[in-house]
Amino acid sequence: MINRRKFLKTSLAAFAAAQFTAFNVIARQLENYLTQFEKNRSKNPTRQPIKQTKTLNVKSFGALGNGAALDTKSIQNAINKAASYADGGTLIFPEGQYHTGSLTLKNNVHLHFEQGATLLGSTNIYDYQSHDGMVHSLLEANRCKNIAISGPGSIDGRGRELALNINDLHHRGVRVEPDFNDRRNRSRHRPSVIAFHHCEDIKLYDINIKNSAGWVQHYAGCRYLEIDNMKVESDAFWNNDGIDINDCENVKITGCFVNAADDAICLKSTTGGQFHNNHVYISDCVLRSSSNGIKFGTESMWGFTNVEIENIQVFDTYRSAIALETVDGAKLENVKINNVDAYNVGCAIFIRRGQRNRDVPVNTPVGNLKNIKISNVKAYISFLRADAEYQVRGPALNSFFNPIPASISGLPDAHVENVILENIEISYPGRANKGFAYRPADLPDLVPQERAEYPEYTMFGELPAWGLFVRHVTGLKMNNIKLVAREADFRPAYVFNDVQNLTLNKSDILSTNNTQVVCNKVVQVKISEVKGLNKAGNLESLSRNVLKIDEQSRQVSWH
Repeated sequence: MINRRKFLKTSLAAFAAAQFTAFNVIARQLENYLTQFEKNRSKNPTRQPIKQTKTLNVKSFGALGNGAALDTKSIQNAINKAASYADGGTLIFPEGQYHTGSLTLKNNVHLHFEQGATLLGSTNIYDYQSHDGMVHSLLEANRCKNIAISGPGSIDGRGRELALNINDLHHRGVRVEPDFNDRRNRSRHRPSVIAFHHCEDIKLYDINIKNSAGWVQHYAGCRYLEIDNMKVESDAFWNNDGIDINDCENVKITGCFVNAADDAICLKSTTGGQFHNNHVYISDCVLRSSSNGIKFGTESMWGFTNVEIENIQVFDTYRSAIALETVDGAKLENVKINNVDAYNVGCAIFIRRGQRNRDVPVNTPVGNLKNIKISNVKAYISFLRADAEYQVRGPALNSFFNPIPASISGLPDAHVENVILENIEISYPGRANKGFAYRPADLPDLVPQERAEYPEYTMFGELPAWGLFVRHVTGLKMNNIKLVAREADFRPAYVFNDVQNLTLNKSDILSTNNTQVVCNKVVQVKISEVKGLNKAGNLESLSRNVLKIDEQSRQVSWH
């Protein structure tokens, strides 16, 4: 059995050796990581086996697998036949390219793609459109039980060609979409590769998925979902989320490589409240994204509870490595994240409790965000765009600001509660200057609340700290925090605004600013064992002189 953690550590060491100073170096990282993943790729020994059933060969039903003839009807007939057996059936795809439009899975059906077998998505939108005008995914399942997809073969959605053909039909007036997104020149109805809705007992093992026209995979309202040893490559078109989990219960995602033009692994909550995301486990994954590595939100109507994430590598990611967001009324509670290494990313940690209330009643109460523990995180923040080598890069950030710190932010009437940060090391580029952007640390009200805005680590524009900005939080414990400014940054490392019950113990600050910690309107704060650089460049204990406190703060201690 290949040791996945050994792979993560060896690939990290190789990546850390690079200095991120040239795009060609960054470009090689994808190749290097992918090579390492393939070399060390392995099955999770604890995963649940796929039930053995009667096997059928798809070619026995007339599928040609020559990459040209449309095999949709033959494959669907084979799926229907497999589903007709009392215990279901396993449909074998031998080596070949099986050109197809939308397929509907049934209860107790397992699709197995042998080495050299590829399910090749049609580039004709009419092959995905039903008589009622609805657009369906390449592989779709609704209210099914006991379904599985396994490799080592592949599924190729050919999403860019499909999406551009949809655009062409619209612009020529052949197939006009009334809600076409003219501003971004793309359809709002592009097929995913996989879409499973309200299904149970789902397994996806050892499969390779690539090139979606929209979200690569969407699992909504599902239970008992297990994804293992999957490779996702979809830098093909807009909204290429790698894996979207939407109000699912009892989910395991392990040992996956996800390279996506949008969020790599994203938990959403939109299905209507029968379920919410509960008991989700994600581990030993390598992620690359033109948006966020692991994200909760932005669609956040119902909930995210009891989520555990560990042993994650994020690289070349434009926005946040970790983004926890509830802005549409969802509860976000009891989340543990451990052992995350993030290199060449825009932000390490972004936590946001807001009140956008999109697609919910306008008076929907603010959702809870509490009981979060994030530990053993090491991050290297890029100064330039971390996704420069992507084919489809995320929308550029449209504000003037210096490098953005990690942040935890609630609302004046809705605090983030009970957060633990432990063993965190973040290296920032520095290079901030007041001529480009400036908000004084002692004037926190200059930072807008943005109560109803789209949550994003850059949503507040310029922030007055370079390391960590915390606002509207009750209960924050930080232990063993190391913040590094690779070049000079005029801002303090920490800014705390409207924070209650704060503990900061053991923090190394590798910069030489006269002020390193700013407290505004804080209550019950204990700060101890803070070290910084002296003029000789050595770490030494810092005196209380580097702490700046406003007149409204109370019970602040420094040791």
